[in-house]
Amino acid sequence: MTQQTRRPTIADVATAAGVSKTSVSFAFNTPERLRPETLTRIRHSAATLGYRPKAAPRTLGQRRHGTIAILAPHELGAMFANPYFGEFAAGALAASEAAGFAVQFLSPLHGPIGHATHGSGIAGVLAVGLRTDGPEIEDIHGSGLPLVTVDSAPASGIPGVTVDDEAGAHAAAEHLLDLGHRSFLIVSMGPFPSAAGNPWTVRARRMAGYSGALAAHGIVLSDESVVYAHASVEGGAGAFAHAWACGQRPSAVIAMSDAMAIGVIRAARELGLHVPADLSVVGFDDIEMARYIDPPLTTVRQHIHDKGREAVRLLLSSPARREDRRDSQIELETRLVIRGSTRRVRASRGAGSRREP
Repeated sequence: MTQQTRRPTIADVATAAGVSKTSVSFAFNTPERLRPETLTRIRHSAATLGYRPKAAPRTLGQRRHGTIAILAPHELGAMFANPYFGEFAAGALAASEAAGFAVQFLSPLHGPIGHATHGSGIAGVLAVGLRTDGPEIEDIHGSGLPLVTVDSAPASGIPGVTVDDEAGAHAAAEHLLDLGHRSFLIVSMGPFPSAAGNPWTVRARRMAGYSGALAAHGIVLSDESVVYAHASVEGGAGAFAHAWACGQRPSAVIAMSDAMAIGVIRAARELGLHVPADLSVVGFDDIEMARYIDPPLTTVRQHIHDKGREAVRLLLSSPARREDRRDSQIELETRLVIRGSTRRVRASRGAGSRREP
């Protein structure tokens, strides 16, 4: 009869590291209470033995101290160039500070995320826009740290917060179609198309909404009708200017973020175009700036602050509640907000017929 391999226990780690079981518990629950060298020794022993702490008994909301990490998928400078991330972070900060936690921003590009979280006093992680099957998520989840994903695919045992991106994008395209537009340029989050075609990325969900609405009216987007840019004002401006230089003459531009849409409006103005008389523009997010630009931006509203607050609330909730599938996967609604950057196509000019500046 084959003997089953025994799973290493907290006592095994304590013996290997030459510490008490209490110290091992501190290493995975309140690492800030240990000396760095002790913590490193315990973590090394645990990794060597293949020990994984059980995350279920941990209740972050009862600890009321420590740091919540917000893990971004790109360099932090690039992330904060998109005002969306700042507004999300503000919501998360408000909820974290109200619960007695500090906030730290991390990027996986700075090295293995385990090195950044182990021994740093981090009590839980919000992972924004990362693949749930990626090494960063696996590392955090395997360490036993409480984890909530934001704008990621649902994953077994990991709670998450998303918005209904596809419905919001569908509403944006339908609005332009109702105004008579038939020639479109999509300014997509980039900088490159997704080689894997992961249907759970924000970009893929929004593209499904846009293309679904257009297809229902017999419009199929060509490769030239989709351009890729960083989610920033500069990214949107550069993408539209490049498309125009390549001969694209859309009557409407759909941008996957408000920052990119604002960049499109700026670039269009520099080309001598008038929004919305010559070009209708729709964004996504409804950041605060969207209502104050000229013209005010038609966009899809997602409750960005609420997303940050909900993510922290879920992180602070009891383990039993986090494991309840009905509560652990939260999808917030979106809503089209019509402002001054869109208008009906003028019959005399026709959809897609643009004047040269």
